[in-house]
Amino acid sequence: MDSDDLASLTAGRAAALIADGALSPVDLLESCLAHIAARDAEIRAWVYVDHAGARAAARERHTEARAGRRRGPLHGVPVGIKDIFHVADMTTTCGAAPAFHTVATEDAAAVARLRAAGAIILGKAHTTEFAYFEPGPTRNPWNTAHTPGGSSSGSAAAVAARMTPLALGTQTVGSVLRPAAYCGVVGFKGTHGLIPTEGVVPLAWSLDHVGVFARAVADVALTAGVLAGRPLTGPTPRPPRLALAPELVDRATPETAAEVRATAARLARAGATIEQVKLPPSFAGVHAAGRGVLEVEASAYHEELYRAHAAAYRPRTRELIAGGLTRTAVAYARAQRARLAFREEVMPLLAAHDALLAPTAPAPAPEGLATGDPWFCAPWSFAGVPACSLPSGVSTRGLPHAVQLVTAAERDAELLAVAAWCERVLDFRPSP
Repeated sequence: MDSDDLASLTAGRAAALIADGALSPVDLLESCLAHIAARDAEIRAWVYVDHAGARAAARERHTEARAGRRRGPLHGVPVGIKDIFHVADMTTTCGAAPAFHTVATEDAAAVARLRAAGAIILGKAHTTEFAYFEPGPTRNPWNTAHTPGGSSSGSAAAVAARMTPLALGTQTVGSVLRPAAYCGVVGFKGTHGLIPTEGVVPLAWSLDHVGVFARAVADVALTAGVLAGRPLTGPTPRPPRLALAPELVDRATPETAAEVRATAARLARAGATIEQVKLPPSFAGVHAAGRGVLEVEASAYHEELYRAHAAAYRPRTRELIAGGLTRTAVAYARAQRARLAFREEVMPLLAAHDALLAPTAPAPAPEGLATGDPWFCAPWSFAGVPACSLPSGVSTRGLPHAVQLVTAAERDAELLAVAAWCERVLDFRPSP
């Protein structure tokens, strides 16, 4: 198997081959490193690649596998880490100025769980500044004149470009699903709190989710299960009952709205039931409510750093923190109440269907490095419910289309089963 074939392996397939003795973790890692060497000067997905550490770990995983000792289900599989996660002995830059850089002394909880499962930590992937809207240098592997999305920009781009089969990201508003959509990969964030955020630099505690990027739903389910500390294998997939909200679809561009409707029709022909629904009245205020919570919680985390280094923040991050510092406790409480009212009102609608089908983004990746519009992802981050983005096709400009699947809280395994069924029907195969 040549380097290109190895780099295109899904994480689950690679782990199975390693377990069977048919693939060396060393060869898999070297394939990933070769793709990084070939493309990262152009794409700039990585802040730091730990060549020496990853190679040492790959040799160790190889020796263990040959002796029949597997640490866990990701034994020998490389993983990229968004650079707001602490990784022991690596610098955490948060995509920010040197004044904010720290050297981690221990792994974030999610990173530690990956290591315990046998994964190889490949390095740190670029993020927007403090996982907000100021973009990093990463470009979209499908067309480098376009954004990969944010804030988990490097993680999504690295998976799409075959530099790693897996990567971790975070989502506070739309920072996993939107870059997954723009880069043509699978992105998943579970119920709020499903995966621990300890050791991750926060943006907003009430809204932050750890998420996973991969090229197949099965890989996302496998990895999210490792991170959650329990299997996330749902029931045997069957044709699902899907909700479709015209008020969401109609807000997308005509091409994207047509793609979502065409996707719904394809799923219906394969046996899915599609029911049109209307979102509850509280939906009208959820974006403003979530923004209010985010501002206050971001400013609470950054208050001391901001007083010492205000000029070192880039403009949009500085504006976010400054705005949060002026909000009153009453305004914050009202924002939280409005956010939770939407969560409470939308849950019966989500629970009545296997998933809500919606656009992930209003259009494919726009030109430039601005991170894109998170409007379609934000409500589900603010409600803390599971959501998954699947690539569904290629636009007239040669960039990926995607759809989003959403379900009720604590139905993570069920959502992933629905996503796997939809993935098989859509059968998306193109790559950048």
